[in-house]
Amino acid sequence: MSVNLSGIKGVIFDLDGTLVESRLNFTQMRSDIGCPPDEDILTFVAQITCGKAQDKANDRILQHELNDARCAKWLFTGKQMVDTVHEYGLPMAIVTRNCRAASNIKIANNNIPIDFVLTREDAPAKPDPTALLMVAEKWQLQPKDCLYVGDYIYDQLAAENAGMQWLLV
Repeated sequence: MSVNLSGIKGVIFDLDGTLVESRLNFTQMRSDIGCPPDEDILTFVAQITCGKAQDKANDRILQHELNDARCAKWLFTGKQMVDTVHEYGLPMAIVTRNCRAASNIKIANNNIPIDFVLTREDAPAKPDPTALLMVAEKWQLQPKDCLYVGDYIYDQLAAENAGMQWLLV
């Protein structure tokens, strides 16, 4: 896959489904915590008012994510894109809805050469643009000069909300 990087000064990647495969079973996760099928799972958990129930839901999600992280492998297209961006000498970051622990496992197990990683513990989850804007600010770049690469509508919406260019893979 060839990516046109003309005019791009920094590239931010989603993790699951973009750089690495993910076998997260969101249907099972929703079932485990009682989340309706048409509701965003993180939004659902954030709205649980009982602290114990919210902790239990977060623990279930964490277990699913950690199990998935242990077997996640590079996606061919993801590796190609990272290699291309590296050849251009552009800064790279990862913004993911994943938790930090699972993200770290996926990155370490696959030797992904990106150190700047923001997870849902660092900023509101996508489609909220905060994490993308944090990256642009750290790089001292205008959002319009950054490209966000993802695989899901939340990635596109986050990039649009941040005023960034985007690519769905």
